[in-house]
Amino acid sequence: MKNSSKYLFKSERLGFRNWNSSDIEKLHELNSDKEVMEFFPSIPSKSQTSEFVVRMIKQFEAKGFCYFAVDELVENKFIGFIGLSEQTYEAEFTPCIDIGWRIKKEFWNKGYATEGAKKCIEYAFNQLKLEKLCSIAPIINQKSIAIMTKIGMKMQLEFEHPLLKNDSRLKSCVVYSIENDTLTT
Repeated sequence: MKNSSKYLFKSERLGFRNWNSSDIEKLHELNSDKEVMEFFPSIPSKSQTSEFVVRMIKQFEAKGFCYFAVDELVENKFIGFIGLSEQTYEAEFTPCIDIGWRIKKEFWNKGYATEGAKKCIEYAFNQLKLEKLCSIAPIINQKSIAIMTKIGMKMQLEFEHPLLKNDSRLKSCVVYSIENDTLTT
């Protein structure tokens, strides 16, 4: 019983929860995988990973959402994060609530990101009553763009990401979005 209460919500195979300090090492391991971080400008240090976890905890306490720590339920194993985060960098569509994911390679191509993102959309629209979600990715990140399409998001625009302007490989990005009235339950 105690194990089931640690989750804010669940999908068929995944449990979504707030972060705790024991997750820092697990997330650092995930963030250190060059293949997982292929579409990011750098590999976060352990202190940057720790700062991310603290920021997510605070965001959850303030807003009721974050990029949630996610466990695979059968093996009770941390697989990464899937969730929501406020984006405030300077762009024509910000501020916005972003839906994003980062999961361990061993869990790729098994539908976890799609399943988890769909559940987060449901949570965002039904529990949090958010009106719209966006998802942002470099154009070259076709795997994430495929997930955006699978979860019902539509292409909104292409833009040059202000935080990636000095990275010729990553600066051209896309924004996909979904609005609350498009959710079917």
